[in-house]
Amino acid sequence: MGSSFRRLGLADISMSTTFFVIVAFVALLIGLSKGGLGAVLAVISTPLLSQVMPVADAISLALPLLIIADLFALRVYWRKWNLHYIKLLLPTSIIGIIIGTALLANLPDHLLRILLGIFVLLFVAYRLLADRLLNFDYQPHDWHGYIAGGVAGAGSAVANVGGPPFTIYLLLQNLPPLTFVGTTTLYFAVINVLKVPPLIVAGLMDWNVLLSVIWVIPLLPLGVWIGGKLIKRINQRNFERLMLAALTFTGLYLLLAPPTS
Repeated sequence: MGSSFRRLGLADISMSTTFFVIVAFVALLIGLSKGGLGAVLAVISTPLLSQVMPVADAISLALPLLIIADLFALRVYWRKWNLHYIKLLLPTSIIGIIIGTALLANLPDHLLRILLGIFVLLFVAYRLLADRLLNFDYQPHDWHGYIAGGVAGAGSAVANVGGPPFTIYLLLQNLPPLTFVGTTTLYFAVINVLKVPPLIVAGLMDWNVLLSVIWVIPLLPLGVWIGGKLIKRINQRNFERLMLAALTFTGLYLLLAPPTS
């Protein structure tokens, strides 16, 4: 089953007020995430967009916004990364991206919503259990990186949620905090760019729709700036708990809501 049945087109969605509001909000959330308020905000972007468009369209629309936001993050963490881990994970990440994009292009939208809901709830579980997952005597092996890269690539392609497997793997390497953040920033900047060609080949990039939302680009640096200010003033633990509650509700809704016609 191909993806053509789910393409909305510019006339279907770009004139909706709700569409404009959600796209603007998502751009701001992505900027806030890159400004330091955490990956939870970036993860929620795809489920939000999926409320006004099919999942495949939501992925393809969020991706350019993530890439632009990555540019701002790379400027902050330039050369703070460890290229060893990028090179180790990248080959299997590419395989994961190809598999994930194939699923995105061929599964019907109601199954993609279920898959998205599962990924979102797995992300919530990861955030809640991360400390316990790392509380054991770990011996590093390269094949752990291969698995983490493949799962991260597939998760990123299907639902923009490749963070948990990559983050768990990198936390186990005991990197200095700045190197950890820099490596994570570079990895997902590369992954997001690598996702573009498969999406184009699969016919999932609607350039007219992308051009229609170019006006939200200034909200990305604005979100980064606001995020940098807020992170010094808010209780991040309580903020993340609130966002995880929102993600849990969204994940359950995606799983349990009846399929749209």
